Amino acid sequence: MHTLKPTASGRTSVTIIGAGLGGLVLARVLSLHGIPVAVHEADPSPAARAQGGMLDIHEHNGQRALAAADLMDEFRGVVLEGRQETRLLDRDGTVLFHKIDDGAGGSPEVQRGELRQILLDALPAETVRWGHKATGVRRLGEGRHEVAFADGSVTVTDLLVGADGAWSRVRPLLSDATPAYIGRSFVETRLYDADTRHPATAKAVGGGTLCALDRDQQGKWFVAHREKGGTLRTHLTLAKPLDWFTTIDFTDAAGAAARIAREFEGWAPELTPLITAAGTAPVLRPLHALPIGHRWDRVPGVTLLGDAAHLSAPDGEGANLAMQDGAELGRALAAHPDDPEAALTAYERALFPRSARAAAVVPHDPTPRDLIDFFTGRPPGAR
Repeated sequence: MHTLKPTASGRTSVTIIGAGLGGLVLARVLSLHGIPVAVHEADPSPAARAQGGMLDIHEHNGQRALAAADLMDEFRGVVLEGRQETRLLDRDGTVLFHKIDDGAGGSPEVQRGELRQILLDALPAETVRWGHKATGVRRLGEGRHEVAFADGSVTVTDLLVGADGAWSRVRPLLSDATPAYIGRSFVETRLYDADTRHPATAKAVGGGTLCALDRDQQGKWFVAHREKGGTLRTHLTLAKPLDWFTTIDFTDAAGAAARIAREFEGWAPELTPLITAAGTAPVLRPLHALPIGHRWDRVPGVTLLGDAAHLSAPDGEGANLAMQDGAELGRALAAHPDDPEAALTAYERALFPRSARAAAVVPHDPTPRDLIDFFTGRPPGAR
């Protein structure tokens, strides 16, 4: 039986592939318990690419994970006040639902990049190995694995954790499952200085989150979030096959925006600037998911967390679940330092039903009524 104690060769006990929120929470919890850990990340630096927009961090999972990482004070320091306001509009601008941020909500909003930086700052120097893109993994026996990287280096580890997202290099050690396109894609836009340049649009979005949809037509809606500095980030959803998007040249910012805008013709004039007046080129983000209930048989010395384990349709839970996974796995390993297989068994026993429940909350092909139920907090079927 191998343990999670330092080895004479200096080999790291736990190797995490991927420096997303889940992997970093796991690294922080392990560090707090004195378990040697290294995180390998493909990006060459923390600032190599944008880290996404707003996240609502839930009391029942994301905040508990940050508490396990002893970072709640730092988390509170980056919470953006007022961002829990929610507005639901029909395509003509009719307000279907409006909830103000009265300070009593349990899911405060933060910017993903700021939350990630808190986690990075809390780790010992050199924990994260930047520019280490995993290209292959092979078993060495007795629960150990060798990971090869694009720069030609390799590392050997006593316990390997795939926190490397949808297209995980680690997942094939455990499962033959691959993400499948769910039939819709996001097109992401950002509108800068909206309060000054487009006040009607800024008013429609409000202080937090706007969801706009067509009650009579399935397959198109969008969600806009108010970020810092008057920036509005929008994710337009279109239920189209992937081939449909290949007809759009997303390197032509104006042309791509005009083509996407045609799909929303007739929508309220205060909403369309979120598409047509964006300060950046639209970005296509196809949506994929693993099968609901994805699980695997126990394989010594390796496991998964976050999207690598349970990629699903976006529903506001992904980052929270990834952090919860990281915290729960870290606590399990700390509780069983001399028996990591017991820790992995306990972790996965809770992981599988938890992720299956979360993935089933929002259908992969929701109707307008499903969306209204989701955003108003109405239980499915209670109509």
